[in-house]
Amino acid sequence: MKRLIVIVLLMLTCVSAFAEEKAAEVPSAAPVTSEPAPAPPAAPKIDTGDTAWLIVSSAFVMFMSLPGLAIFYGGIAKRKDILNTLAMTFSAYAIVSVLWVIYGYTFTFNGNIAGLIGTGDKVLLAGVTVNSIIDAAKTIPEIVFVMFQCTFAAITVALVSGSFIERMKFSAWILFVVLWFTLSYVPIAHWVWGGGILATMGALDFAGGTVVHINAGIAALVGCIILGKRKDAMLLPNNLPLVIIGAGMLWFGWFGFNGGSALAANGLAGMAFINTNIAAALGALSWMFAEWLYSKKPTLLGLASGAVAGLVVITPAAGFVNTNGAIIMGIFAGIIPFFAVAVVKHKLGYDDSLDVFGIHGVGGMVGAVLTGVFADPAINEAGKGLLYGNPGLLLTQIIAVAITIIYVAIITAVVFMIIKAIVGLRVDVEDEITGLDESQHGEKAYN
Repeated sequence: MKRLIVIVLLMLTCVSAFAEEKAAEVPSAAPVTSEPAPAPPAAPKIDTGDTAWLIVSSAFVMFMSLPGLAIFYGGIAKRKDILNTLAMTFSAYAIVSVLWVIYGYTFTFNGNIAGLIGTGDKVLLAGVTVNSIIDAAKTIPEIVFVMFQCTFAAITVALVSGSFIERMKFSAWILFVVLWFTLSYVPIAHWVWGGGILATMGALDFAGGTVVHINAGIAALVGCIILGKRKDAMLLPNNLPLVIIGAGMLWFGWFGFNGGSALAANGLAGMAFINTNIAAALGALSWMFAEWLYSKKPTLLGLASGAVAGLVVITPAAGFVNTNGAIIMGIFAGIIPFFAVAVVKHKLGYDDSLDVFGIHGVGGMVGAVLTGVFADPAINEAGKGLLYGNPGLLLTQIIAVAITIIYVAIITAVVFMIIKAIVGLRVDVEDEITGLDESQHGEKAYN
């Protein structure tokens, strides 16, 4: 394990040096001429429309977790484990909400230490006032930005639970939430959105393809392998209508997830909004047809899974691609994750209970890489992809994905070793057979 940690540190050092070199390649300022200097930019000023949109978007993303994700996961879980599945999402949202205010925000978005982590100057939101504004959101109060980003952190951790359900101790899950949020989510979010090494390299992630979905998906894969298979690994959804309702809530909330990431009520938010909708629709349809061809029946669970996959794939690109790009990405979203779930998982034999890796991990990778292909500078001047004459962005996206995968895999393994040493990982066989609702919570969902 010491060797793995040393390898990670060396890798991060090299990437940091590469990022600094890339930054140094930016052309120097033009020589001084006799022309008058341009007027200084206007001072940041809070805009009520932008502020209102981000407040609403924050509520949308919270709605994605509670009740959206909880109901979506709970409906797929076995009848005897639905309450435990709901509790994992609920507790993750509550714990991360507290940790984000205490130290998550400051180490993600405040300052930059060697491109790896922020500073602790804003622990417990010290210095964050109703009037403070940050560069990332020039027309929005910082406190609103804090809340918006809190909802992203919370749902990322909650997403991972879908891979661990029906056999993980609840005490182990609570420890996982604290440790993994601290050691995986916060650093990755800083690297991409807080001015860290991946941002310096030029990696693009509009709303969380890398930060949220690859991060959660890789943790899910590593965690479920370490946990081992369930005694009954059959997928036996206890309530498919709940699954559809949960998927609809996720689709609805995702408009705030992606649209809100424009950090303004403007055309870019509108583009992210429509891209989100079209990708989700095509993800649902392409998954349905792929499943229809593969297993001869289109299922409601497949429709719901495809919609979520479409939402995942478009997330990193929502504010960088045009609608044509979103259409193509939506089609890929229903095919590639379906193949990962229907074929790859069974061939490799890992027990990813609710296909968190297949949908979020694989979907996040597809979305991040395709952002490097379809990013249209006419939509967002910050992104220019392969189709618009910049193959370098595609390479940067692939490197960012690879770095994220390696780091998250190692950190998740370390977190699981720590948890195993403290409280253990799995419930007893008898408790698993009885169901975690009774064994972990002393309750039943159905009488």
